[in-house]
Amino acid sequence: MEGIVYVNGEFVPADNAKVSVFDRGYLFGDGVYEVLPVLNSRLIEGQHAVARLDRSLSEIGMAWPCRKEDYLAILEELRKRNRIVEGSVYMQVTRGVASRDFAFPKQTPTTFVAFASARNLIDNPLAKTGVSVVSVPDLRWKRRDIKSINLLAQCIAKQEAASKGAFEGWMHEDGYVTEGASSSAFIVKEGKIITRPLSRSILPGIRRKVILELTKEHGIALEQRPFSLEEAALADEAFLSSATTLVMPIISLDGKAIGDGKPGPVAQLLRQLYIETIFEEANS
Repeated sequence: MEGIVYVNGEFVPADNAKVSVFDRGYLFGDGVYEVLPVLNSRLIEGQHAVARLDRSLSEIGMAWPCRKEDYLAILEELRKRNRIVEGSVYMQVTRGVASRDFAFPKQTPTTFVAFASARNLIDNPLAKTGVSVVSVPDLRWKRRDIKSINLLAQCIAKQEAASKGAFEGWMHEDGYVTEGASSSAFIVKEGKIITRPLSRSILPGIRRKVILELTKEHGIALEQRPFSLEEAALADEAFLSSATTLVMPIISLDGKAIGDGKPGPVAQLLRQLYIETIFEEANS
């Protein structure tokens, strides 16, 4: 691995970045994480990420790994040291190092690590062609609203999608789509965007939040309700959103074309509006 990694207050070469085998993140998946996009050498939507991390930490009874007001500055310094102009910064915090016991240890310092990656967010060729998704069972725990590092079920979903030549897995239970393995899920019918409402069943996606704000700002019809796999298959359009895909058109589900099998106008418009929004933030 290359680059500079942040580990518990120090910036170190990636090859020297290490945590204990007794870290509870390694033993139990006892931790949470965030991913922040980078555009024009700026962290994007940082305040949204701070708020979601604060909520995740609170929900699992974990303290902040640093002063809250220093958090974004640490990630910005990491971005700068890695010279990331466009890409993402990943961070995670775990409950720290302790003897292996399921109950939370008392007064154990958290482990805070972060790294940065360069990637094309704006000029992504997949946004022009669209991507395929396949349906996969939702095997996750019941607190999906917490951005937990325990991602085994999502790994299984992603692998199943990859084995079928698809970009993403749309997880479902009781016949209804919950969300993507690493993204929020949307369909479009007769110009109206349909997406599942927030609950403990899905992650409160930051891109999802901004998309909903854009629909209100630009008068795009929106309905928040569950939708079934059958309804998704008959939709005019579909798309997903995440920190690294932004707004990504979907052209097929389980091997069958959605709409005309091409990126739809609503998804393309939202991607354009979203990119304009983050460029405005990056250039401010």
